[in-house]
Amino acid sequence: MIELSHVFKQFGERLAVEDLTLTVPRGEIFGLLGHNGAGKSTAIGMMLGQVWPTRGEVRVCGHDISTDRGQALQKVGAIFEAPAFYDYLSGRRNLEILSSYTAYTAPARIRQVVDWVGLTGRENSTVRTYSHGMRARLALAQALLPGPEILILDEPGSGLDPEGIHEMRQMIQRLHRELGLTILLSSHLLHEVEQVCSRIAVLNQGRKVFEGRLSDIHTEPRWIRIKTSDFAGALKILRDARMVEDERDGEFMALSKDIGTDSVVRVLVERGMPLYEIAPDRDNLESFYLGLMTGKKQGG
Repeated sequence: MIELSHVFKQFGERLAVEDLTLTVPRGEIFGLLGHNGAGKSTAIGMMLGQVWPTRGEVRVCGHDISTDRGQALQKVGAIFEAPAFYDYLSGRRNLEILSSYTAYTAPARIRQVVDWVGLTGRENSTVRTYSHGMRARLALAQALLPGPEILILDEPGSGLDPEGIHEMRQMIQRLHRELGLTILLSSHLLHEVEQVCSRIAVLNQGRKVFEGRLSDIHTEPRWIRIKTSDFAGALKILRDARMVEDERDGEFMALSKDIGTDSVVRVLVERGMPLYEIAPDRDNLESFYLGLMTGKKQGG
């Protein structure tokens, strides 16, 4: 649905995006991650035809954004940067005006998207009375007006409280599940990305350092966490049995090849070692991301 091929973007002397190639497949919730200034917003701006690439090709829905922007964006809805509304007008009137900039939208469609985002009953209130979460829902309603196949969301949880973040996550999952939308979102909220996204790409200083399925970040459970009253004693038993290769932090052990946790439990129990907990130590998105940023992990 979205393809960037060897894309560069330079602003004066600053190279904001360098040789970026990525693919957002149909039907995925795709997360675009990176620190402030990593190039996320620039990449999204190029996908939406608001920033022109210095070099390379950007295709959306099979169309080159540089030469066929209208066709490329026909089925795209987006929240990009800070949405602006007329505070003295109602939410419904804002949607009517904003939709008129592109094409006429039937009142029934406006009612439908208002209901989708949970603003029914408040659509006739002025936007100045809306909470930050309600404004975020209004922005999402605007993005849904054209009946998109792709939804591009730039920091959809920005500024929301925990309840608002939870509601936004549920809406994104519902839109994906019930409308079959392909969704690309950029976010600093790694925990939220981990809960909603199926694929991710990570940018660092304008370059892609990882792209793949979220399941790909998890390491094999070679490292295990063991809780016992005598870690040193358990370690000696397992070393003597040639079952572990390394240890760290007085809590973690690296298993030898072809050794499973079942074997570890059996040996320790047979030796009378008290064992309170044993579990694989897997990467989560935060540790994986931080490893990429510090160079301790290699991207795919």
